[in-house]
Amino acid sequence: MRILGIDPGFATIGFGLVEAERGQVHMVTYGAITTPAGLPLSRRLYQISCDMEELIGQLKPDVISIEELFFNTNITTGIAVAHGRGVILCAAEKCGVPLHEYTPSQVKLAVTGYGKAEKRQVMDMTRRLLKLKAVPRPDDAADALALALCHARSFTSRLPQTGNVKETI
Repeated sequence: MRILGIDPGFATIGFGLVEAERGQVHMVTYGAITTPAGLPLSRRLYQISCDMEELIGQLKPDVISIEELFFNTNITTGIAVAHGRGVILCAAEKCGVPLHEYTPSQVKLAVTGYGKAEKRQVMDMTRRLLKLKAVPRPDDAADALALALCHARSFTSRLPQTGNVKETI
């Protein structure tokens, strides 16, 4: 299964693609989509949409894992990120790729085993689990890989039950 993790934003959108099969996960690629600061928000959102559709077309993921929004103290930045996230959701739908959303706590729990882990702990465990020499940069890309890992570690519980299961009454 090819899982594309997305760390949403409007200035920098991190992405990370992993392949997961039979409990093994390895990193394929990672990076970031950026938009110039001087552009109006509407133009930046349009660029994000075009770039996401192109990225999805190139990487051909089976599923996308994206972070749910968490508003901290800066609501203005949160609103702009929400706009960017909406455009990313729309691009995934347009490309026909199933989407799964995870909270920051779910990602931390899946990657480190502790839902309140610090960011540096998540980044280091992402590096270790993917057997990388260094933590991926920028941070947005490392976060995206953590999102992909989160889905890889939890998707088996989402598979439909098959086989010869007998019910007893």
